[in-house]
Amino acid sequence: MPQIPEKIHELTVGQLAARSGAAVSALHFYESKGLITSRRTTGNQRRYTRDTLRRVAFIRAAQRVGIPLATIRDALAELPEERTPTREDWAHLSETWRAELDERIKQLNRLRDHLTDCIGCGCLSLDTCVLSNPDDAFGQRQAGSRLMVERKPDHHDATRCG
Repeated sequence: MPQIPEKIHELTVGQLAARSGAAVSALHFYESKGLITSRRTTGNQRRYTRDTLRRVAFIRAAQRVGIPLATIRDALAELPEERTPTREDWAHLSETWRAELDERIKQLNRLRDHLTDCIGCGCLSLDTCVLSNPDDAFGQRQAGSRLMVERKPDHHDATRCG
């Protein structure tokens, strides 16, 4: 991994990619979504402050646990610009995300537990398929995994010839 001398306060996109492990395209994407910022040189090249390394690490860690980018952006917006997220920042934000993650884990466990029913059927057309029809929301009206769009009769249908 290339070392960046301490006297360098700004990084090129290539240096940021090499140090953070994120692809250049990912860094451009993060910037387009407002997660990180850069300034442009007179030659229109991006330059990132050194604290962007910590921000990228923060983003990638949050993504690994399933936090949506919009939520990450909102969290980073709470931090002052040009300040690296600290352990305390991460602890505070991760605590707020814990309930959301716990709920997703519950949902995934329910899906896992019901997966055997669908594998046994094979066609996903059980009367009360828990994967295609969670909580059997449509089971009172019809069976099966496909939800048909109910079409209202067109007033021209009665006048058409067969």
